[in-house]
Amino acid sequence: MFCHHVNFAMDRRQFFSRFGLGLGGTALMGLLNQGRAATPGAVPNPFAGILPATHLAPRAKRIIYLFMSGGPSQLDLFDYKPVLNQRNGEDLPDSVRRGQRLTGMSANQAALPMAGSIFKFARHGQSGMTVSEILPWTARMTDDLCFIRSVNTEAINHDPAITFFQTGSQIAGRPSFGAWLSYGLGSANENLPTFVVLVSKDRIDQPLYSRLWGNGFLPSLHQGVLFRSGVDPVLFLKNPEGISGASRRQMLDRLAELQTLQFEDVGDPEINSRIAQYEMAYRMQTSVPEVMDTRGEPESVYELYGPEARKPGTFAANCLLARRLAERNVRFIQLYHPGWDHHGGLPSGIRRQAADVDRAGYALVQDLKQRGLLDDTLVVWGGEFGRTNYSQGKLTATDYGRDHHPRCFTLWMAGGGVKAGTIFGQTDDFGYNIAENGVHVHDIQATLLHQLGLNHEDLTFKYQGRYFRLTDIHGQVRRELIS
Repeated sequence: MFCHHVNFAMDRRQFFSRFGLGLGGTALMGLLNQGRAATPGAVPNPFAGILPATHLAPRAKRIIYLFMSGGPSQLDLFDYKPVLNQRNGEDLPDSVRRGQRLTGMSANQAALPMAGSIFKFARHGQSGMTVSEILPWTARMTDDLCFIRSVNTEAINHDPAITFFQTGSQIAGRPSFGAWLSYGLGSANENLPTFVVLVSKDRIDQPLYSRLWGNGFLPSLHQGVLFRSGVDPVLFLKNPEGISGASRRQMLDRLAELQTLQFEDVGDPEINSRIAQYEMAYRMQTSVPEVMDTRGEPESVYELYGPEARKPGTFAANCLLARRLAERNVRFIQLYHPGWDHHGGLPSGIRRQAADVDRAGYALVQDLKQRGLLDDTLVVWGGEFGRTNYSQGKLTATDYGRDHHPRCFTLWMAGGGVKAGTIFGQTDDFGYNIAENGVHVHDIQATLLHQLGLNHEDLTFKYQGRYFRLTDIHGQVRRELIS
């Protein structure tokens, strides 16, 4: 377990539990008080100088997670299966399906006709990774990427599957990945949240709930903060009409005094979290407009990201913001790009989605690389599950759909100490089952934490009488993915 010595009568775990700070909270409280020791109402920080403990030498300082909500079809993007084209329209053999469950959307079909991809594939880079023609920019950077073709999950429907990736549990209410990082590592920027969320506009096909970036049972200061496009990137951050900055400062100081008295009386750890959040919001009044204002970016940056980067709320614009947040040492930057749920009309739908993310994803990786940020920034791209090798609904020469498929799908990573130009894991010739080196969701989570210097088995929080962790009682660090 974490093991900094604290010279108090109560043991260290009891102390942190009582005050609700966690390791990340300790660091944030220290940042909160920097330069304000003489300010009336400033929250006392008994841990000045104590840094969060990490168990390992970190290879990365931050994560940019590009979450493709809805479940991209690996068979039309990365995992080329010529057998499906050769046997297009034939029923999926029982020997391949092996009685595995289907969703209610295709379980009652009279047949499950195998559907070869309508798109052309080619090998790229020294790794020889196959990439679809609809991802030409991604194809250019295969030697920068680590592809995992054998990711698997138990969840077969969107909500539990997304929740599982984001929180380590299919049941809602657990802390999100970014919240765990905030708790474990604390903030590296006193003026911006540790955990920032950006959602592409106009692409919602499945709901994205705020609990996906919530703090669960961790102190609330660890929850993600949603940044929106437009004049108010963070709701309720601006001072109301008629309230000056000096008035707000005075109000916060008096409020902190009252809440400190309340904490001394009732000992509720959320009081400390609330004070810390108020202080962060005050500092964000300056820092958020600065980071969201991309007008100072040179023309070469917009040429790299493409014309969509000039349109607030697009995936390209959010990728550019992610780079700016990474430059400012935000720990966890979560981009959601919905719209990948192609039960029907997949060819046209996935073309649109690929166009949204292909150039922007390439630009982000190259932008980080040329600025020297890729080495300590871990970029992750993937959805909550893959798609079936058979068509949901009618299969024609030009159109088909694919149902949810949790048994095997593709995810890629870049930077942050992972092996570039690597392909790990394989699926069978039908793209239905894992042939070798399966990688579970908990393995992904354990490996990402490892790269940031955290042992997934030791990053725990006691709640309702037991110790919880992101990976529950599962997961292993996949060292085959690490350089």
